[in-house]
Amino acid sequence: MGYRVAQQMIYTNSLNNMNSTLTQLMESNMQAASQKKVNRPSDDPVGMTRILNDRSSLAAIDQYKTNISMANGWLNLADSTMVQVNTVITRVKELAEQAATGTLSADNRSQIASEARQLFKQLVGMANTQFNGNSIFAGQKITDPPYSETLALTTNQQGVVSNAGYKIDGFAETTSLVQFTTSGTLSAGSTYRYSTDGGSTWTQGTVSDPGPPSRFQLSLGGVTLELDRNTSVVATSATNYNDTSGTWMWVRPTAQYKGDDEDNISVDPLRGMGSTVTGSAQGVFGDNVIVRIDSSGTLASNVSYSYSLDGGVSWRQSNSSTPDAMASAASLNLPGGVLTLHSNSGNQLFAGNMFVVRPRKALINFDISPTERVAVNGIGKNIFGGIYKDPASNAARPVVIAGYSNATNLFETVGKLVGFLETNNQSGVQQSLADLRSSSQTVLNYAADVGARENRLQVASGVLDNLKDNQTTQLSNTEDVDISELMTKLAQQQLAYQSVLKSTSMIMNLSLMNYL
Repeated sequence: MGYRVAQQMIYTNSLNNMNSTLTQLMESNMQAASQKKVNRPSDDPVGMTRILNDRSSLAAIDQYKTNISMANGWLNLADSTMVQVNTVITRVKELAEQAATGTLSADNRSQIASEARQLFKQLVGMANTQFNGNSIFAGQKITDPPYSETLALTTNQQGVVSNAGYKIDGFAETTSLVQFTTSGTLSAGSTYRYSTDGGSTWTQGTVSDPGPPSRFQLSLGGVTLELDRNTSVVATSATNYNDTSGTWMWVRPTAQYKGDDEDNISVDPLRGMGSTVTGSAQGVFGDNVIVRIDSSGTLASNVSYSYSLDGGVSWRQSNSSTPDAMASAASLNLPGGVLTLHSNSGNQLFAGNMFVVRPRKALINFDISPTERVAVNGIGKNIFGGIYKDPASNAARPVVIAGYSNATNLFETVGKLVGFLETNNQSGVQQSLADLRSSSQTVLNYAADVGARENRLQVASGVLDNLKDNQTTQLSNTEDVDISELMTKLAQQQLAYQSVLKSTSMIMNLSLMNYL
């Protein structure tokens, strides 16, 4: 049985064959140009999903590498700064050792004092070190220098003046030594004398009373010293300026820390429903926590509460407090710590009452992996000390580094040393020399911490390099084309296309002229 092959069928099949071979050839040409075997989702939907995921992972790794590079910049500068600080401290120790001997004269100590004061200024400058315009020892207040030079007071008698019992206005480049010539509790008209040249010359003065609530005032040339009204002093001899039984005061240099800290956790009660209950918190909180009271009751009962870690967007409910035996407080467990509610003229709670736990934040953390963060800055007062006005306080006080004594306060120690050198006080110099050893150890401890973080960054960078190599290999296996295989395929498709063109031209070469 025969079949009739129409010209239209011949034309259609020939055209389809040409388009098919041309499409395959163009696809191979596109892969050759891009070197990719998956150029659009339709090429391989599953493969394209893997490619996008791999590219996202590689982008994240690159960002972590960038973070590590930036963190290295911060920490390398901190490391080199600590080395320089230790070098300066070593020189200060050498000067203190010289001045602590009994063979030096007042002029010798005055000469040493000039270098010691300059070294003190240099230490303040190092504490204000910046990386790309950002202070590295100011906590999160990176736009401003963390330290400024100021004046502080030292006395030779414990308890005469408390840390917050004085105020100093003005500034001087030399230490002022104050002695009193009237004993007893200060009052208007009490007499004193002061020297700004190490005791060579003295100026007489009279205590003035500016009126409450101000303190009594002592004018020391360009500096005004204010003392609490209940300050009691002992007079020195009228002629013996070295009478150690009297009250001496040194107005000497120090540095005030103006950065922030991570010392305390504040709790802000939102008393929208009239509750007088207050709160305090202990623990390590990563961020603010909002606590909401879900049902009315007292601290003596089990308080039902919810808490939010994302500013109130979502809440974790069905929590119950633990009341104490006296029913005057209740403990609410939270992620990272405990919120304790205290009775304050009443222990009634109302549904809807809220408490916001606000931890102070000072450290700047960089993400160096999906699960790791590293702090790149420092809290200056925990390294160099000085004086610091806590946000919850009304006066600046000398910093006491946690777990240590006042001797670890570098700026206070060096400031006292300068004051004692400028006033020829050998015993004071000897005490400052002993304190310098503790201050130096604090700096070395921080330097070791910085070095440990640098080593951690190095390890993290190596891990990321391995991850990137592995991820790149996976991406290449899914996305990249095999060049040798593609070239062979391309040659075959070119030959096929040329064959189709030739055979089609022969088949379709029909014309009336062939029949004449």
